[in-house]
This record gives sequence, C-alpha cells and structure tokens, in this order.
Amino acid sequence: MKYIVLLGDGMADYPLPELQGKTPLHAAHTPHMDRIAAEGTLGLIDTIPAGFTPGSDVANLSVLGYDPTVYHTGRAPLEAASMGVALSPDDVAFRCNLVTFAPAAGETVMEDFTAGHISSGEARQIVESLNAQLGSPVIEFYPGVGYRHLMVYKGGPVSLETIPPHDITGMTITGRFPKGKGSEEIRRLMERSQVILKDHPVNRERTAKGKKTSDSIWLWGEGRAPAMEPMTSRYGIRGGIISAVDLLRGIGIYAGLEVLPVEGATGYTDTNYRGKADRALEYLREGDFVFLHVEAPDEMGHEGNIEGKIQAIEAFDREVVGSVLEGIDTLGDYRVMVLSDHPTPIELKTHSSDPSPFAVLSSVDGENIGKGSPYEEASAHDTGIVVSPGHLMMDYFMKDWRGFVEKEG
Repeated sequence: MKYIVLLGDGMADYPLPELQGKTPLHAAHTPHMDRIAAEGTLGLIDTIPAGFTPGSDVANLSVLGYDPTVYHTGRAPLEAASMGVALSPDDVAFRCNLVTFAPAAGETVMEDFTAGHISSGEARQIVESLNAQLGSPVIEFYPGVGYRHLMVYKGGPVSLETIPPHDITGMTITGRFPKGKGSEEIRRLMERSQVILKDHPVNRERTAKGKKTSDSIWLWGEGRAPAMEPMTSRYGIRGGIISAVDLLRGIGIYAGLEVLPVEGATGYTDTNYRGKADRALEYLREGDFVFLHVEAPDEMGHEGNIEGKIQAIEAFDREVVGSVLEGIDTLGDYRVMVLSDHPTPIELKTHSSDPSPFAVLSSVDGENIGKGSPYEEASAHDTGIVVSPGHLMMDYFMKDWRGFVEKEG
C-alpha cells in the first residue's frame, strides 16, 4: 500500500460576498480534488485543540498524528531541525521574521510580515550582519528561506507572550511586542535590529528598485526541542516530506521522514507545483508514504488576495493533485488524502481554528463512501463526518481506514 497526503496550506476559508457567497475553495475549478471527494470519503478535520493558537505548527503536528497538547513546545524548534541547528536542552529557539514597518496616523504599523517577500540571498546578507552585531556566546542568528529565519538563545526565556507578525498585518505594533519574564532582552534585540537595518546595503538596493525594505526582526514562536516518536517507527514505513517551508520540513524530520528537495520550490505562488508531484511519485516507487505540502494558498490568504488564492488552489489541484492521481495507479494499491491544515480566511488575513475539509480516496474496494459531493467546506460539513481531535486521523489513514469508512458510512 502507498500512502500520500496532499496538503494545500490554508486553503479553507469563509464565504465571501465578492464570490457570491462562495469560498475561494468552492469558487475555484478543482476537478481532481472534487473527484477524490466524490468517489472517496469527505469530511472535516479539527486540527487545533482548544486554547491553542491556530498556527501551521499546531495544525500539521495534528495532521501527522501528534497530539499538540503533548508534543507542541513551540514553532521555532521545529524549524531549527529543518535548518540543521541542533538544540541543547536549555536552548530556546525563536522564529525570526524580517518585516516591513510603515507610519500611519502617528503610529508604526506592520505593513508586511515578509519584507516584500525578500529573496533568500538578500536575507542571508542581512541575517549575517545581524549575527555579527547582535550575536554573542548565548545568542546566534541563522539564515533560513526568504523572510523566515531563526534565533537561538542559550538559557533564554520560554514562557513568553509573543504574537506572529502575520496576525497583525496593517495594525500598530504598539503593545504587541513580546511580554513576560525575560522579554526585555527580546524587545531590545528587536529594537537594536532596526538601527542596524536602517541603512543596510540590501535595503538601499531594494529602495532604489522600489521594493519594500527589511526594517526590523520580529521574534516569536519560541520553544525548546520536543521529544517525538518517529511515525516511521510507529507504522513501520519509509516516508518522505516535500515542502519549501522549514517548519514543515522540521516536523517531518522529528517524524522520521526524509526531506525530499525539489528545485524551484519557493513557499510562494511561483513554486514548482509539478516538480513536487513528480518527486512524490518517484519516491513512492520505493518508499511507502509521502507528505506533500504547498504553502501558496496560505500566503494569499494572509495577503487578502482573493484572485491569488483561487489561482493558487487551482494550480495545486491541476499540477499536484491531478499529476499524482494520473501517476499513482502504476504503483499498486494506494490511499490519497487531500486537505487543508487550517483555514486562512481572506477577511481575517490570518488563521482560524475552524475545522477544515479533508477527502480520502482508496484504490481498495470497500474503503470509500462515495457520496458524489465536491471538495469544499459546506459539502464537507454536510457529510456529518468530523475527525476530532485531528491527530486521530493519521492512525485511521495508515492502519484502519476500512474500519473508519464502515463506521462513518
């Protein structure tokens, strides 16, 4: 049996008046996801436990079968694993965004949590400058991908109240800096970064080209390294993960999955969708399981870009889901799951905790409900099938899908 999970980050949404009451997922042309939903099993998955911030860290731990109430220690330690940064027991990792500020009515607002989707090459120069001037025997900065980077603080504070920058786009930063015991040093580092970046050569070049500048670092998502049993051991499989995002690759590494690089994978709408699908099918010739993640719909949700989100969903359906369905028949029996890890509603420009639609198609007789419904939020709700808590889904998918279908059908 071959198992593949196809995850369109943040695909789920709310109905929009601009789309005549449809969601972007419903408005998009998605024949391949619709086929999985219509012929297979459609429902909702609840990936965010009560009291947790609806982030991709929490949601994707759930998707891969890890109860966030047990295994979630913070977002940044997961990203550290992907970046090859080993954390000692007293190390605290922080996600370090490069962000753009703007003045508004006498206040400073978070204009762009991506610094204009700064390139990895430009960002590396900035992070190296920050490490040279702010680094110390206890604090070190590590360059990542695009605007997403890492800071490790030996013996640093871990019980802070921090806010993801994508949650405050267009809002004042006043009162939204880290709070709690030990937060003074974190705020000081953020403020000192602004002085260093004010006249940085990379920013001068970006200004000359009319691009947004990197005005500050924003530190959040702190935590220590988690202890997780690999899912590869739990299920006795060989598996891989495909993602352009350090967070997802880090979760995969803790889960025992091989990171499968794909040239041109960017974490944005210009990513190599087809290359990801081809790499997954190639790996499944010998391996058992692939988790394939596409970030683009989530990015469009954060930008409030309706048309961009529809286009990202359609590209995911056409280039990823369609390509996988076309090629997987040659590999023997299979189960394919497509889902959104959490909604990223256009109207909120950030994540929500609402359950998201999932659909599973099996090649095995008796493992599909097949009610003919399309893949979208309202149809998933109408099935009455809800996997909650969401971390139970992976056990069903890998070990007892027939039992799940018989119970729900």
